[in-house]
Amino acid sequence: MTEFSASSLSTDDARRAARNIGAIALAQIISKGVLFVWQLVLIPILGRDAYGIYTTVTAFFLVGVAVASFGMGNIVIREVARRPSLAGKYWSATLFLQTILALLAYVGVNAAAALGDYTPEVRGFVAIAGLSLFVDQLGTMVYEQLIARERMVTTSLVEIGTVVGRIILTAVALLAGWGLVGVYGATILSGLVRALILWWALMSDGVHPEFPLDRPLVRQLLADATPLALAAFVGQAYSQLDRLVTGRLIPEGVAYLGAAFIIIVGMVELLSTTVLIAVFPIMSRTYAENPAVFRALVTKLAFFTLLIVLPITLALSIFSHTFTLVFGVDFLPTADILRLMVWYGLLAMVSNVFAQALLVQNRQRITLFVRAAGLAINLVLLLILLPMFGVRGAPLATITAEALVLAALMTLFWRQAQDGTGSSTNAAKIARLLLSGALAAAAMLLLGNLHFIAGIVGGLLVYAGAVLLLRVLQPDDWALARRMIEAMPGGHLIARWLPST
Repeated sequence: MTEFSASSLSTDDARRAARNIGAIALAQIISKGVLFVWQLVLIPILGRDAYGIYTTVTAFFLVGVAVASFGMGNIVIREVARRPSLAGKYWSATLFLQTILALLAYVGVNAAAALGDYTPEVRGFVAIAGLSLFVDQLGTMVYEQLIARERMVTTSLVEIGTVVGRIILTAVALLAGWGLVGVYGATILSGLVRALILWWALMSDGVHPEFPLDRPLVRQLLADATPLALAAFVGQAYSQLDRLVTGRLIPEGVAYLGAAFIIIVGMVELLSTTVLIAVFPIMSRTYAENPAVFRALVTKLAFFTLLIVLPITLALSIFSHTFTLVFGVDFLPTADILRLMVWYGLLAMVSNVFAQALLVQNRQRITLFVRAAGLAINLVLLLILLPMFGVRGAPLATITAEALVLAALMTLFWRQAQDGTGSSTNAAKIARLLLSGALAAAAMLLLGNLHFIAGIVGGLLVYAGAVLLLRVLQPDDWALARRMIEAMPGGHLIARWLPST
């Protein structure tokens, strides 16, 4: 078996990954953290019926975004970073293509809402919210150009300002009694301001759209982006399917599903997406230099994801009624949804590790096929389980589909491994980890009878103790953790509490 040790990564690599994680986490926490808190506040303000409409409309909108953006962002960033002189040509190309794609997306989501026989309120607000497809693309196409020019400070400030401005405008609109019309009006207005600022910033760098269009470049951009667009569409359809189907079959219950999903999205964004974006470069370099070490690194990332997320999942599941009280009494059924859906979040975070690993290996077509199959399975299960179990059938269907997706991604990833990366040694570690989780769950249930805080704190302490006593982490695990933590600002203060190796 190929062992992955701290020495497998250079100090520079470890420090670079740590700096990336810290920088990206800061931007994520400020913008997405503020937006997450605002969503928690918005839910009880809108109420069950209005938030149910909002949830269904948002699901339509996000699927439309996948069509309008068409996966061009990464292509533009890559090409403009390599050849800055082509920035103007790529700007005009995206302006032309994404305007047409946004129109197709707008027509598509409105047609789907009409053909799906959704309520008149949903269809009306899909038409209003869909206008943001045009506005957001005007800003995003320039945002990607600025990223390619390494204007990260500018883009970060604009994104944070947009979130804060949108919240303020939405609050004013709600106080004025404009309801969902005000919510979507604030979204469109803040998007316009974002686009104007980003356009000004890029033009200040001397970049302007260049016409006439470079037709060969347009055709090449469209060809290069098509596989990414298909993958993005399938991915968004997969993640939004439960709300779309529930909004059609059980419209009065989709608000509970949407409220629980907000918590899951926050957990995934902060604990998974941020880290995977940051470690993508080091994963790419490691695969190019030593595929065996790369496979071991992926295994470590998946294992650490499970290690960190398991106790959080247990706490959210066991004390779901307490966590959902923030939504108000009208959303009490959300607790039963969250208790189940949080396990989908755990499975999705581990799946994302293997999906990114396959992307690094240039095997993204496999991921697309697996996600498409998962989409089909999820749809069938939703149509069966929603009539049987009501809204609780949605998380049951999604958990089952995600578990099958995870199993497929792990199998396909490890199939190429000839070095025992997926050996019984890892199976034994996972078994000890699951035992630690079971002990923590028992402690949470027992101490939770006294107070939920006692249950959470006691359960986490039992989990930490069990991880240490059962030797869930091996010396090379501790060495890697120490290396990464020491590289972070102030990390040496935390690292001194880690076991020495």
